[in-house]
Amino acid sequence: MEHRKLRGNGVDIHVAIQGPSDGPVVLLIHGFPTLWYSWRHQIPGLAALGYRAVAPDLRGYGDSDAPPEISSYTCFHMVGDMIAVISALTEDKVFVVGHDWGALIAWYLCLFRPDKVKALVNLSVPFSLGGPIDPTVKPLDVLRKFYGDDFYMCRFQEVGEIEAEISEVGVERVVRRILTYRTPRPLILPKDKSFWGPKDETIPLPSWLTEEDVAYYVSKFEEKGYTGGVNYYRNFDRNNELLAPWVGCKIQVPTKFAIGEQDLVYHFPGAREYIHGPKFKEDVPLLEEPVVIEGAAHFVNQEKPQEILQLIVDFISKF
Repeated sequence: MEHRKLRGNGVDIHVAIQGPSDGPVVLLIHGFPTLWYSWRHQIPGLAALGYRAVAPDLRGYGDSDAPPEISSYTCFHMVGDMIAVISALTEDKVFVVGHDWGALIAWYLCLFRPDKVKALVNLSVPFSLGGPIDPTVKPLDVLRKFYGDDFYMCRFQEVGEIEAEISEVGVERVVRRILTYRTPRPLILPKDKSFWGPKDETIPLPSWLTEEDVAYYVSKFEEKGYTGGVNYYRNFDRNNELLAPWVGCKIQVPTKFAIGEQDLVYHFPGAREYIHGPKFKEDVPLLEEPVVIEGAAHFVNQEKPQEILQLIVDFISKF
C-alpha cells in the first residue's frame, strides 16, 4: 500500500493507494469520525481483483490539511477535493464508494459532476439526508425540533464546546464509545457527559475492532483533533443554501445502497420508509434494490468487511 499527498482544492489530501496503476479507480470516501483506515479491509481486496483502490483522508482528518475556517468545509470544498484527487490519478470515470459523510459527499459528487462517476456504492446515508431541499428551510431547526438540543449534530454547532468535552473525556474513550455504538436510535449527547460513561469503566471491543485499530484512530485524532470533522456538521444550513440550484435534480448515476439493520440512520424517523419506498428510486432513477445488512450497525464497512467488499465488487463489475 502506498501513501502519498495529492493537491486538493487548495489543500493537501493524504491518500492510501493499492492496486495496479492501470486498474479502474475505486474512490473510497470515509465518514465521521473515521479515516482512510476505515477501508483497510476493502483496499487490499479490491487491489487483488485488479482495481486501483484510493482512500483519502478528508480535509480536516488524519494526514490531510485542516483549514481553520468553518467556511472551508462546505459541500463545494468536499467535492472539489474529490475532483482534484480523481484528476490527479486518471482521466477516466471512477467508481465511488461512500460511507456516512463520505456517502453524503458521494451524493454531492454525483449531483455536481456525474461526468466523473461510472457507478456509485453508498453506505448508511440515503440521498434524503443532506440532499437539496427547500433553501428557506434550515436543516438544523428541523433536527432540533425532532430530536432536541442534545442530538449530536446540534451539540456540534457551538464552536469549541464539543471539542472541550472530548478533551475532558479523552480521545481513546471517544473512539471506543462511538465506534462501538450499536443503539438503533438517534445519538443523544447530554451535556452532563453521561453518554461517555464512567472514566474507570472499560469499553470492550467487538470482534471486528482490534486494539491496534483503536490505537491508529487515537494517534491520528490526538494529533489532529476533531474540529475538522465537526466543521462538516457546522455547514449543514450553509450547504442547504448552496444546494438551492440543484433542488429537484436527480442522481443520474448507477447506484447501489446498503445500510446496517441496527444503523442509527436506518432508525431516523422516515428513513426506512424513504429507503424502501418509491421516493428513493424517484430521486435516484438508476438505483438497484437497497440492501439491509443483518446484524450490522453504523460502521458497516468495518463490521462486515467481506460482505461489503463482495457487495461493492458484485455491483461495479457490471460496468
